[in-house]
Amino acid sequence: MKILVCISHVPDTTSKIVFKNDNTEFDASGVTFVINPYDEFGLTKAMHIKESMGGTITVVNVGLAATESTLRKALAIGADEAVRINTEPTDAAFVAGLLAEYAGEENFDLIITGRESIDYNGGAVPGILSAHLNIPFVNACIGLDINTDQATLIREIDGGKETLQGKLPLLIAGQKGLVEEKDLRIPAMRGIMMARKKPLRVVEASEIHKQTTVLNYQLPDEKGACTLIDPDNVDQLVELLHSEAKVI
Repeated sequence: MKILVCISHVPDTTSKIVFKNDNTEFDASGVTFVINPYDEFGLTKAMHIKESMGGTITVVNVGLAATESTLRKALAIGADEAVRINTEPTDAAFVAGLLAEYAGEENFDLIITGRESIDYNGGAVPGILSAHLNIPFVNACIGLDINTDQATLIREIDGGKETLQGKLPLLIAGQKGLVEEKDLRIPAMRGIMMARKKPLRVVEASEIHKQTTVLNYQLPDEKGACTLIDPDNVDQLVELLHSEAKVI
């Protein structure tokens, strides 16, 4: 089983977000970066498959040299090798195109991405990637069982779950539920030491046309003061919801 796990390098959720150059660039100074949480579920699932069926796990990231610490963490968790496509990830189509160029030459049996990255929350890369590779794609995947080249998958839908069957190769976008949160793998000291000797290959990005250009970013408005209302004063609550919150 040859598995590819796509890894995003994202700010920790406790980091303070600041923009620079007239709000056109994210200021990464002082920010702690981590593996995208949705990707962690996918990487742990890949580990489970490797342990039960054998095979290899490659992790790939589109990013500059600063992302290598995140790839090293993935290697410490248990991936066999890492690949960094050397460019700044600018938009979903650009990233998916670069991933497709790499994955298309490697003939992976299973490609796992996260449902979305928690920095931009676009969720577009997995679908575009599967279209480039012309392989089946299951989004919001919360269950995966593989028997030889046949896969049974469960995905989350509005109001319930859907069970599907497919044939490898295929691509899934995972999320919480693909494995239990308590089962997520964390790097042990032995894994950290072994990760230093595992291959991390840098691939130069091709000249794929970038589809979009960022004009500016804008932070959400600061939260206003909280108004406390006596639980018995329903009339005041209704009035405030109507006149100030404007939700009724």
